[in-house]
Amino acid sequence: MSRRHYNLPPLTTLAAFEAAARHLSFKNAAQELSVTPGAVSHQVKALEAELQAPLFQRKHRGVELTEEGEALFDTLASSFSKISLSLKTIRGRQTGDTVTIGSTSAVASLWLSPSVVRFWGKHPDVNVNQIVNDRPLRGMPDVDFYIRYGRERDTRLEQTELYRDHLVPVGNADLAQKLTGCPLEELAQQRLVHLESDDKSWTTWADWFLQLGYSGPIAPGVRVNNYAVALQAAQDGVGLVLGWQRLLHPLLTSGQLVPIGPHVLAAPHGFHLVGRPDADLSESARLLRNWVIGEVNRSSDELS
Repeated sequence: MSRRHYNLPPLTTLAAFEAAARHLSFKNAAQELSVTPGAVSHQVKALEAELQAPLFQRKHRGVELTEEGEALFDTLASSFSKISLSLKTIRGRQTGDTVTIGSTSAVASLWLSPSVVRFWGKHPDVNVNQIVNDRPLRGMPDVDFYIRYGRERDTRLEQTELYRDHLVPVGNADLAQKLTGCPLEELAQQRLVHLESDDKSWTTWADWFLQLGYSGPIAPGVRVNNYAVALQAAQDGVGLVLGWQRLLHPLLTSGQLVPIGPHVLAAPHGFHLVGRPDADLSESARLLRNWVIGEVNRSSDELS
């Protein structure tokens, strides 16, 4: 007889492996699980010892899944998602009809939160929870869907492209008056506000300059890890921020920030609405998803 009913290894080892595989980072998995990276590494090694198979390839700059690791991660991710959905259904019976949507702080403040308020006006019986996090949201099982720049690598998720933006330097009115029309070489030497993010899909100043044909030196400027902070710094005249024209539309139309042309780059990726498959969403979740997509389409018509 097996020592465990389902012949499973300890669930702590499976949870640690799933988080590490999803992030491809022991450090980020440790932050999610509120343990140390060493603890995650210990759990993964214990699981590999029990399975007598390597699950990760350890490399200088991170880890990659082996073939066995990929297979186990696919199974665990699907199973944990089903467990999460069952728990959400049980909780929903006690708390009423609730939908949870996530985004970065900038997306929330500049357009998602106002859209949710308008949704409440039309559907007051639906409770909407907003999760605001500038770290990747794919590790939060209670989120029904979220706004993401770029596509997720998890093909099991539904991913609807909402729109593609354009990237342009923005600053306050004084800086814009001084710098509009200047060449890329001069722009690169201004005080730039660099956004540092765990999500490597975001376009950086270095990416932007390179895509426009400039590969020379770039001023180090200042660094922040939150886009809303970067935007406030630009409004205060600290420096230039790489701005998303459509996302920043409220700030640009009010004059709080001013685009500094003529250098504009079409964003390499689109903003996506990412979430569970349609069949796994509640009726209210589908209602909010369709509302968000409809709002984006209406604003696209107005801006075109």
